[in-house]
Amino acid sequence: MSGLVIHSARKVDAEGLVDDFWLVAEGAHITATGTGAGWREAVRSGTDDDAAGLGPSSTDVQVIDAHGHWLTPGFIDLHCHGGGGHPYDDGIDQMRAALATHRAHGTTRSLVSHVANPLASLRESLAVVAELTASDPLVLGSHLEGPFLAAERRGAHDARFLRDPEPEAVEELIAAARGTLRTATIAPELPNALEAIGVLIEADVVVGVGHTAAGYAQTARAFEVGARLLSHAFNAMPGIHHRAPGPVMAAIDHPEVTLELILDGLHVAPTVGALLFREAPGRVALVTDAMAAAGATDGDYRLGGLNVTVHDGLAVLSGTDTIAGSTLTQDVALRNAVTLAGLDPVVAVAALTRTPARVLGEGHRLGRLHAGYVADAVLLDHEWNVTAVVADGAPLPR
Repeated sequence: MSGLVIHSARKVDAEGLVDDFWLVAEGAHITATGTGAGWREAVRSGTDDDAAGLGPSSTDVQVIDAHGHWLTPGFIDLHCHGGGGHPYDDGIDQMRAALATHRAHGTTRSLVSHVANPLASLRESLAVVAELTASDPLVLGSHLEGPFLAAERRGAHDARFLRDPEPEAVEELIAAARGTLRTATIAPELPNALEAIGVLIEADVVVGVGHTAAGYAQTARAFEVGARLLSHAFNAMPGIHHRAPGPVMAAIDHPEVTLELILDGLHVAPTVGALLFREAPGRVALVTDAMAAAGATDGDYRLGGLNVTVHDGLAVLSGTDTIAGSTLTQDVALRNAVTLAGLDPVVAVAALTRTPARVLGEGHRLGRLHAGYVADAVLLDHEWNVTAVVADGAPLPR
């Protein structure tokens, strides 16, 4: 048998916390799990003693002793623009380099997010991701964040490239992605927005509400016609006011909606993030919204057509105080969730594993450490620092 064994771990996933946990993977999938020393018998039943790591010829099975450290499913990021000094909107080689940075921090499955750009540029970017998705199963497809956004809530999107979501333009972008457009963000108050939501849903695209000036009623209407995400809750939208509850409350009040949250301690205060978890249990997905500086150094960068300055990990449009994405990685988001927001580890881990998997319709194969699921896993020390990453049953370089 060729495969992987991880044993003596403190497993935590959406199903709960289990000590002295082990899993066995053959190829890309988990074939068995348990506790104690049962991993030896599970491996022995599929091979001879030596191949189980019990003798000198165990060349086909890699055995990892977790030494009691945390073991989680691989992280999933629904919203990211780059990392390691590399943007996602500058060709396939830059995408690969950025993805490698996030994978080293535990993100085994990713969407590639696109900021507002001219339609021709977006078509090209979507086509590149379609090509990448065909060759790299860890890339789940594209997230179209721009260009269908409200100008007054555009954040770090170039105002020149914002536009209303005319059905023709939406269909053009869907076609360019060749079936790999997975999510799209729309401001529901724009002309044709509700019709565009319908077009996207028909193409199996999950629609998010974001970069919007809409209030509670308009946002609720978008959810009623099929939108299922709130893009980076609290950011680039009205907040919660006691007489104007706004988009966040609309999302909380619709149990079918998942709320993205950037938990870097800068976009949203950790205590407010904890509030969101309490009010929408099981429906918060931690995202990075990272730009190229994630996993890199402070300095000057580009995000789409705009200049970005990063100082002390805070990315802003150059010469302004407008936040321009984050420098977050998902392992830090997890650590912040536990240590700053005070979340139970089971709840925190679910927010970057099972919850995003469910949003994408991938909950049957991603987001759990369970037999039959894809063998994506992250090993972290007691302080939540990543020590090893496994994707499709194989350790990734770090």
